[in-house]
Amino acid sequence: MLKTTRPLAVAAALLMAATLGSTAASAVPESDSIAASPCRVRVPGAERVIGACLADLTTAGTVASGHTDPNDWAGLEAPGTVNPSGVEGVQLDGYFPDTSTTNTNHGWNQDSQFVIRLPKKWNGGLVVAGPPGLREQYANDRLISDHVLAQGFAYAATDKGNTGELIYRDGRRPGDAIAEWHRRVAQLTVAAKRVAARHYGRRPATTYMAGASAGGYLVRWQLENNPGLFTGGVELHGVLFTPDSPNILDTAPAALRAYPKFRDNVPGGLEEMHAAGYPVGSEKIWEFHYRNLWDSLQRTMREEVDPGYDGPKEAGTPFCPPNTIKGCDTDYVYADRPAAVHEAIEKVSLTGRIKRPLISLQGTLDALLPITRSGDVYARMVDDAGRGGMHRYYRVTNGTHADGLYRAMPTVVQSMSPCFATAFDTLAAWTRNGTPPPASRTVPAAPEQADRINDCGL
Repeated sequence: MLKTTRPLAVAAALLMAATLGSTAASAVPESDSIAASPCRVRVPGAERVIGACLADLTTAGTVASGHTDPNDWAGLEAPGTVNPSGVEGVQLDGYFPDTSTTNTNHGWNQDSQFVIRLPKKWNGGLVVAGPPGLREQYANDRLISDHVLAQGFAYAATDKGNTGELIYRDGRRPGDAIAEWHRRVAQLTVAAKRVAARHYGRRPATTYMAGASAGGYLVRWQLENNPGLFTGGVELHGVLFTPDSPNILDTAPAALRAYPKFRDNVPGGLEEMHAAGYPVGSEKIWEFHYRNLWDSLQRTMREEVDPGYDGPKEAGTPFCPPNTIKGCDTDYVYADRPAAVHEAIEKVSLTGRIKRPLISLQGTLDALLPITRSGDVYARMVDDAGRGGMHRYYRVTNGTHADGLYRAMPTVVQSMSPCFATAFDTLAAWTRNGTPPPASRTVPAAPEQADRINDCGL
């Protein structure tokens, strides 16, 4: 899901309500000893840090105290989702040095912002996350942070180093902004491990990477390229970057061309949508995706790796608003683009060569990243790379890309949030206790009497 940047006026609340005390801290050499105050935990390499001792690190407490941003997870959660609460500990908000300024949290106008949460009752583990889409560091507070904190894991999240729909302005060359995502994840992971060691007196025994959508892509990439940092990972409907079709750049244009035919009852429109991978049963949510997501996702990613494209403009259409600075992508054909474009996307592409255990999930009704052109493809890539033994892939019947769509299809849609929680617990048992996870499979639809918002078995 995408979210544009916007001002966030919570700086004062971050220093006050519902805290047991808070102080500011600045970066110091990693050899320095732990600070005297439990709320004053230093973060190696950070340019600025604010620490706060909180009665509750979960969203049940941080929404009221101002230590999160509900706007950051808007649209990602099904109404009625129940999360754990009551986790006492320390929260650190800060940023690493960066030259871009799209993230306005805390009034800092500074990218590479992060949040680190250190529960008082620690189980020796750490979970690191990156946000979906173009959101910021609090986007996973409901999906990931609440669940892992309640189990005793420390938690760290990054804004990936740039936010908003104009990420292509960050970096000198096509692909640089996306490449920065990976550097920022690694930077935060190293720092968070050292923070945990100082705070608890020992380093984390296990470190997991977790994320959804663009965050799921980060999980895959880190387990392929930085396995030494992680014990394993769990990802939900990760974005697929590959040098060849299918990939993120050649999926949405087919829908942008076919959907108007379907909407206007032109013969063949429905068949074209299904042939493009958009699943049977998801038709009710196509209009929402057409007006809000397909073109926005396509243009944002394409402008980053292919800024030279300038397709036909149609002022007044949903695709090309009057203030657009690039061309309409409805007629974009990735296969026809110059070699330089393919080279730009290749440098941020996945290979399937994971080196740590990975659990992947995707809903069969995903209408943003159709499962047959994303999750299914990556699972084959892992198998083709000979890494299938370290991978489990669960296709969740009736799951969609964002649980907020449950409101539109309550009798059909399975919320993915509880599936993600189950997958994380399965990964922890696999890597900590040697408990083998269930074989990869398509998870059947939940029975009618089931709670499709809060329950999901694999």
